[in-house]
Amino acid sequence: MPNFEDVTSTGPRTAPEHSIDTAVPHSARVWNYWLGGKDNYPADREVGDHIRAANPMIADIAVAQRAFLVRTVRHLATHEGIDQFLDVGTGLPTADNTHEVAQRVDPTARVVYTDHDPLVLTHARALLTGSPEGATDYIDADLHDPERIIREAAGTLDLNRPIALMLLGITAHVVDDDEAYALVRRLRDPLPSGSFLVLCDDTNVIAPTEMDEMIRQWNESGENPRINRTPERIAGFFEGLEMLEPGLVSVTQWRPEPTEVGSPRPLDDFGAVARKR
Repeated sequence: MPNFEDVTSTGPRTAPEHSIDTAVPHSARVWNYWLGGKDNYPADREVGDHIRAANPMIADIAVAQRAFLVRTVRHLATHEGIDQFLDVGTGLPTADNTHEVAQRVDPTARVVYTDHDPLVLTHARALLTGSPEGATDYIDADLHDPERIIREAAGTLDLNRPIALMLLGITAHVVDDDEAYALVRRLRDPLPSGSFLVLCDDTNVIAPTEMDEMIRQWNESGENPRINRTPERIAGFFEGLEMLEPGLVSVTQWRPEPTEVGSPRPLDDFGAVARKR
């Protein structure tokens, strides 16, 4: 049983072992740029502009993925009774972070963020501003070390009760399928029955030319390579879990908000929400 002390103002427990290299673009900062944020550098904006020129939909995908986070967290907190969230690869804080959405529904919700970008670490205190009734914490850790993530998250989350594991736009950076599936399983397996996996990532089935060109430019420009996966390969992350309706779909089509005209346009980012039996 973890020690449920108030961690909302303690700051990250783990000191970074690396410094910010502003000359090398980083996915969290490029994504921040596409979302209209200011926590990025010229190298990030240059790559972001090149990719957006080749694939104008990428900014729409960034916005759609954030909206998917909002809808899934709100659903889990409102309808599934989930009050604990482990957000791995959270990126830089923007509007409607996981803890903000969850604690609007349940002020006692507890959220742990994980990322390994030193710039994200410097903004951790912006994340650690949750409701006084709940808790929000930050871990400086990499997806490639799932046991450490679970071990440190246990300082804030109760691993005996259901937890929502959030993996949005991060598994594309593990380009080998077997390795990526294994890492996600090592995060899933310690979580109790009734927990959920929320995962989404880029595909190349709607605009293949543009999405593959994005990958080519990204991998030529950065040190953090990524890959597009087909929906069938993304489905492999959910093996053994029970998907909620509507299953694995473009993130714009996962329980979209009502619109006055038409339906949301599908984009090359597919995701799902699934329950651990």
